[in-house]
Amino acid sequence: MSFEGFNDNDDPISDINMTPLIDVMLVLLVIFIITAPLLTHAVKVDLPKEQAKQIEARAKNISISIDAQGSIFWDSQKISIEELDSKLSQQAQENKDAGIQLRADNQTSYQWVAKVMAKAQQAGLYKIAFVVDANSVK
Repeated sequence: MSFEGFNDNDDPISDINMTPLIDVMLVLLVIFIITAPLLTHAVKVDLPKEQAKQIEARAKNISISIDAQGSIFWDSQKISIEELDSKLSQQAQENKDAGIQLRADNQTSYQWVAKVMAKAQQAGLYKIAFVVDANSVK
């Protein structure tokens, strides 16, 4: 074993002393070995076996889009305002809890948005969500 401190050389020592790093790593390893079983502690319970009724599926959201020219789209199908009225009435009869996701172009006149909202209210659908591009909101 050689001791570098007793050299007559005045050159600086360029080796990294790894002993403190290894000591810290061993202490952390021991701590993790001791605490790991405590994190997985669970109470053993014999649960009953029962058959539950299937939960009813949530209502499908209605996707309505309005482009810059005022054209209305049901999902991706272009429809007229009269067709929108009948489709909304049909949806309201099938499921009153159906929600509407309304997407309107940035250049769309508010008149078209208000018409769609009024038709939804007349049909009995009150859950309307406005869908926006999150990256464009400041």
